[in-house]
Amino acid sequence: MRAVVQRVTSASVTVDGQRVGAIDGPGLMVLLGVARGDGPEQAATVARKIAELRILGDEQSALDLGAPVLVVSQFTLYGDTRKGRRPSWTKAAPGEEAEPLVDAVVADLRGRGLHVETGRFGAMMRVALVNDGPFTVLIEA
Repeated sequence: MRAVVQRVTSASVTVDGQRVGAIDGPGLMVLLGVARGDGPEQAATVARKIAELRILGDEQSALDLGAPVLVVSQFTLYGDTRKGRRPSWTKAAPGEEAEPLVDAVVADLRGRGLHVETGRFGAMMRVALVNDGPFTVLIEA
């Protein structure tokens, strides 16, 4: 499982012209990719890291500040571009395997008391954000 975590002052996701999720910061924008073979253990690890990562103001975490989080599923994080000109998606988990794990990460974050907004799994989404810093890190589990 991979998560690209960005410190933001605001972020939103729109599907078919309708805003389906938005946060006003400081907060975290998370692009979340699931690999074939990932399971609950990886989901729990990624959720814990997202919640506890000390990348917000004064080296505080989302948990410390009660900062909002926007989670958007992104299978393209597992695109393999080493050969040719067309990415291969063979490492990305299929939707029926990935969606429950994305939901598990969101549920874990909410269970920690965080306000979590989401995109819509499998939809064509427009994501807008104002990166604060800019500050972006990669979590892998």
